Amino acid sequence: MKQTRQKGFALVLVIVALAIIGLEMHVLSSGANTMMYQSNRSYLEACKRNLISSGQAWAKQNIRNNNIDTFEKTLELNVDKLNIKDSSLTVTITVPTNEEPQAQIITSCSRSRQTFKSDKIYQIRL
Repeated sequence: MKQTRQKGFALVLVIVALAIIGLEMHVLSSGANTMMYQSNRSYLEACKRNLISSGQAWAKQNIRNNNIDTFEKTLELNVDKLNIKDSSLTVTITVPTNEEPQAQIITSCSRSRQTFKSDKIYQIRL
């Protein structure tokens, strides 16, 4: 009779230990998912800033060189060398009379299930 109780106690102890380990794994994995989400978001923010800076630099160079062929046209720039997967950069340069030139910069970048898009007009100071 005594042996049966000890074996039953050991079985209950093992089941409780497994339940505790399972709960700990759940808590740790949800924390890891939050960290993964935040890291993807930070990566996409940095990519968006790089794309906007590249678009502004390209627009500034074309305005300085008086490259009239690029004015008032929407051009999609090649961003392969930036090594940002699933990204695009579109720039439209406008030169209003008696004002500083402007560039409308449209960016998009994706990672896993998150996508960041931006569409803003920037003043280009020469």
